[in-house]
Amino acid sequence: MEISFYKYQGTGNDFVMIDDRAQKFDDSDLKLVSKLCDRKFGVGSDGLILIRNHADYDFEMIYFNADGSQSMCGNGARCAVAFSAFLGILEEKTSFLAIDGPHEAILKDGLVQLLMGDVAGIEEKGNDSFVNTGSPHHIRFVEDVQNYPIFAEGKKVRYDQAYAPNGTNVNFVEKISEDEIFVRTYERGVEDETLSCGTGVTAAAIAFGKDQSVATIKIKTLGGQLSVKFRASENGAFNEVWLIGPAQQVFAGTINV
Repeated sequence: MEISFYKYQGTGNDFVMIDDRAQKFDDSDLKLVSKLCDRKFGVGSDGLILIRNHADYDFEMIYFNADGSQSMCGNGARCAVAFSAFLGILEEKTSFLAIDGPHEAILKDGLVQLLMGDVAGIEEKGNDSFVNTGSPHHIRFVEDVQNYPIFAEGKKVRYDQAYAPNGTNVNFVEKISEDEIFVRTYERGVEDETLSCGTGVTAAAIAFGKDQSVATIKIKTLGGQLSVKFRASENGAFNEVWLIGPAQQVFAGTINV
């Protein structure tokens, strides 16, 4: 079987993108998903995204992690918006459906502004914290995150019994200034550090700026710059959460599987 695909990246978080509006891709074949994401025997990516038609939205994003599991992916969603614009599904504004519900987005000046779901609040975990931004994220503030043992420490938390059986993503965060942080993320499903994680930087930005009623936080990642805007409510929740950053097509091709 020959599959046509496109490769996109959002601050180094990369995805195999498939136009599946005809629904020919067997999304129950998780071995196929993992094979396409494999960096040695497939196309190579952190995840795979199908773009499908939906009666009530411009499109539906079906997202898979590299291991075939599913979750919300912020950078993947930004790439899905850029890819859908390339396909002619949208121009500047869109509403689409993802695994965690509906989203809105704006594509302007090379940046995708993605409206994330509301965040119920922040759960304190000793000196760390936990934030669910459509995917679960453990947050730990550290010094010198550039040299921090992300893989070893991230794996410990990801598989901690406190998060069994599904585990969690783990974010290590360093304060750069009053409105900027450096975030590195160990992602479950990839089981390694990725160059950037959209839901992760969103969670980190909320944990960092939680005491501000309205905040715009700049985020440095290994893959590039992002920013997160949000508004805090009196009940401890966060809404009007926007993830903003670039999404670019890298190449297109076909693969026989």
